[in-house]
Amino acid sequence: MSDGVVSTSGAAGRPRPAFPRRALVTAGMPYGNKDLHFGHIGGVFVQADVFARFLRDRLGPENVLFISGTDCYGSPIVEHHRQLVAKEGFKGSLEDLVRLNHERQRETLRAWHISLDLFAASGLSPYREIHEAFGARLTRALHAHGHIERRTTPQFYDAQRGTFLNGRQVRGRCPVQGCASEQAYADECSLGHQYEPRDLIEPRSALTDRAPEMRDVGNWYLRVPEMRGLLRAWMEDVRDSGAWRPFIVSSLFEQFGAPTIHVTRNQIERLDAVAPLLPSHARREGEGKSVQLVFDRLEEMEKGKGILGAHGVRYRTGKTLVPFRLTGNLAWGLPAPELGGLPGLTFWVWPESLWAPISFTIAHLTERGCGPEAWQEWWCSREAQVYQFIGEDNVYFYGLPEAAMFLGMQGPTPSLDVPEGHIRPPHLVANRHLLFLDRKASSSGVVKPPMARDLLNHYTAEQLRAHFASLGLGMRSTSFRPKPLDPNANPAHGDPALKEGNLLCNAFNRAVRSCFYTAQKFFDGRVPVGVISPQVVDECARAVLDYEEAMHRHEFHRAIEVAGDLIRETNQRWARAKPFADDCDPALRRQALIDAFHQVRTAIALMHPIAPEGTEMVREYLRLDVEFWRWDRIFEPLYAFMPSPGEHRLRFLEPRVDFFRKHPSQLAQEP
Repeated sequence: MSDGVVSTSGAAGRPRPAFPRRALVTAGMPYGNKDLHFGHIGGVFVQADVFARFLRDRLGPENVLFISGTDCYGSPIVEHHRQLVAKEGFKGSLEDLVRLNHERQRETLRAWHISLDLFAASGLSPYREIHEAFGARLTRALHAHGHIERRTTPQFYDAQRGTFLNGRQVRGRCPVQGCASEQAYADECSLGHQYEPRDLIEPRSALTDRAPEMRDVGNWYLRVPEMRGLLRAWMEDVRDSGAWRPFIVSSLFEQFGAPTIHVTRNQIERLDAVAPLLPSHARREGEGKSVQLVFDRLEEMEKGKGILGAHGVRYRTGKTLVPFRLTGNLAWGLPAPELGGLPGLTFWVWPESLWAPISFTIAHLTERGCGPEAWQEWWCSREAQVYQFIGEDNVYFYGLPEAAMFLGMQGPTPSLDVPEGHIRPPHLVANRHLLFLDRKASSSGVVKPPMARDLLNHYTAEQLRAHFASLGLGMRSTSFRPKPLDPNANPAHGDPALKEGNLLCNAFNRAVRSCFYTAQKFFDGRVPVGVISPQVVDECARAVLDYEEAMHRHEFHRAIEVAGDLIRETNQRWARAKPFADDCDPALRRQALIDAFHQVRTAIALMHPIAPEGTEMVREYLRLDVEFWRWDRIFEPLYAFMPSPGEHRLRFLEPRVDFFRKHPSQLAQEP
């Protein structure tokens, strides 16, 4: 598509941001052990959907895919199923539980107007078979190119139960220096830090509440540290481009630190006694609470950890690149191909969830009758871009290990100048934490999150879509404070969650209704055709370009601000002209309505990705087809879309019809 009709307005002559020819949007996959809570929706899916809907308008719907699905495998699901069977008498299998929750998630997403082209499930047919086949293809390629290695590592074993423990069946404290996680599991904490299982502090078995043993097992690992130079160069390119949110880049740069062990100062004498036994390292005293032991190589740090542990010196490790585990022995897992004499393994949940969007793309294109390699047009082409919307806690996984996997498929010496036909690293769009009543909420934490479906008992989906999109989560963590769920809410104060909803339900409804009722009363239900005031043309053009720039930078709060300013200006201009009044000068009325319809035409186009139900209702009352949403015609007036301008009659609007509706509970509270 072109960049749109060239307007006579100076604003429309501004440089325009570049968009790809095709775009694929993904939203981080929710676990299959529960329905969606407010963080899944408000912290990821709403923003991803707003952007996908905008891209469909900007690029054409045929050039955009929006893909996600249920993450069916992993230890949280196994543990949740165990508890349901033991405590609530659940009779179904793991697959039954996943299927039940997958359908619940699908219905919740539909209720929130999340416009996915496919919401798949990694452990359910027909997606499971495609997912397994692509996992085997990827792993065999990485093995053939020398990017994975077999490692024997200790795994937790519950001797009383006679079973190896999966990740969520072991709990302790995170060993990573400075981590404030409330929960740490076998090899990762709730904040996404990875570490060796033996480093977990005070581990306990979830099955017996006893300290588990460690037993050696063999698995495949991706050699991420060996791609340090390539990954760092990629991060430098991303940083210099300014395309990603700064906190994502800074978070990933932290992982390039040298292998470091932190030892608290109250153990200095014990450390001094064992220091001569450690591999070569630099010691940094610093001014903090710990001494740092810095090693040149990860293997030397690993030896040092073993020596310190054997001599009773407690330690924590710093952030550095470590091998990324690909496989495990969890029975409920995606089967891994047999390589190097290691049969019967399954994929660890994290790597298989990273390529799941590719599997789901293949599944969707297969359903559309496309060829087996059609997915490459979306993941491997220079004309396409993949945008991955995720939460802050998952930046590491979707950043460095994912890029290492995808780049490693090129060959033994991968390049950042990705050859055509090979996977290109996606563009990450990560959000900061969405808090609940000023505290971080999680299903495994102290503060439980409200479920997304339950919020619709108090608000409409469009009210909350506008609110969540406005929070600026790309810049900072922000609290969701719904008045009906806040025990400390002041009855005299308004609901913080309704600010943007009121823009829709009050100001925008008023602007649209004013145009329709005036056209019905004075112009026989037609839009008058004439020259739009130059000031209005320029104002609308500036709003379009400001909004487009905000969308390009994923600044959704700014996009709503731009649209809101235009809506308020429309009402203010209308109030000054008073065209609905019987004594208004007919020429003034006509011009005011021409201008207002152009402002409304622009505002509903800007609000279309955010409030799709209400804006589609406006389009239907305008009696225009979906061509109206095309962004290459964004500067054109309403009558350009009418078969017979001047004769085109609008659908009759009954009194007090709302295009943007309030929730019934809010109507009951009105005087």
